[in-house]
Amino acid sequence: MNSSQLSALSSQESQKHTLLRWVKFNAVGGIGIVVQLAALAVFRSWLKVDYLLATGLAVEIAVLHNFLWHERFTWADRPAARRVQSLLRLAKFNASNGAVSIIGNLVLMRLLVGELRFNYFASNLVAIVICSLVNFVVGDRFVFAAEANPTTNSPGSCRTALGLDGRGRPSLRDHSVKLKYACCQDRTSGHRCPARHSE
Repeated sequence: MNSSQLSALSSQESQKHTLLRWVKFNAVGGIGIVVQLAALAVFRSWLKVDYLLATGLAVEIAVLHNFLWHERFTWADRPAARRVQSLLRLAKFNASNGAVSIIGNLVLMRLLVGELRFNYFASNLVAIVICSLVNFVVGDRFVFAAEANPTTNSPGSCRTALGLDGRGRPSLRDHSVKLKYACCQDRTSGHRCPARHSE
């Protein structure tokens, strides 16, 4: 298997991995909407909290809910090395997710409803989808970004970690090793280079 085939394999695996992560991201987001509405109902209807304060508290609860699930489910393959890193991620998530959601929705609603005269409900759905896409990219590349380790991801170190020879020919005929090699080279997947392969 030559380098171009390995690159193609790596690209396919990365696309599948990203699609699965996107599905997980939206599943968590969908549950987060329910959590936010439930919290809002409790604060406003039961505890009689002012509607603005109730909204802010409900949004923050939903953000915390989403963060915990994203860290343990959506980006479970990128665990925080230390507690302080997890807290830093939470701060990033609060800032980026909140800013994108609030500012993005306001700007898009102003454009679609105020300027283009589209239906407000349909416009809000469009805004939600666009903001969700942006939040996913921000989460993947900023909040839960894999720690850079060029040495680990280099082709030579991947061969070494998998116990391949200089050209990588013998073991690369094994399909499972091909997948591990592709994963090891994929800088965006967040996977660590697998342990040394023993044949």
